Amino acid sequence: MKKYELFDHTADLGMEIYGRTKRDLFANAAFALFDVMIQDVRPPTKRGGKERLKIRTVQGADVEDLLVNFLRELLYGFNGLGWVLNRGSILACTNKKAVAQYDVETYHPKRHLIKTEIKAVTYHGLSVQKIKSGWKARVIFDV
Repeated sequence: MKKYELFDHTADLGMEIYGRTKRDLFANAAFALFDVMIQDVRPPTKRGGKERLKIRTVQGADVEDLLVNFLRELLYGFNGLGWVLNRGSILACTNKKAVAQYDVETYHPKRHLIKTEIKAVTYHGLSVQKIKSGWKARVIFDV
């Protein structure tokens, strides 16, 4: 099963995200966000810059709101805290709460090329649904 695919949307970036389980869907959403935004152009240095963040809990009114809040948390991590997601795992996920743990590294312009600047996660056209093969979400990002 593919993790995500992009779709055309006027002046914004549309993304369909897939997962066998809801936890997979959220993990693939995190991967897709950073895969679209950042390209690693140099290997990490041995001196560090990597850290494991403590477990983060995100809440929402429903599964759609939860996905938006989760992606906003990740986007804030990049824009506000200056880190790039290397790997993350979803420890628990219900319709109103997700618990995640991230491996991140500090953003460095010589190491990380910004491919697409994402300004915000929107509610426009948002959907999260159970499908035959698992879960599918549609999210539109303001670029």
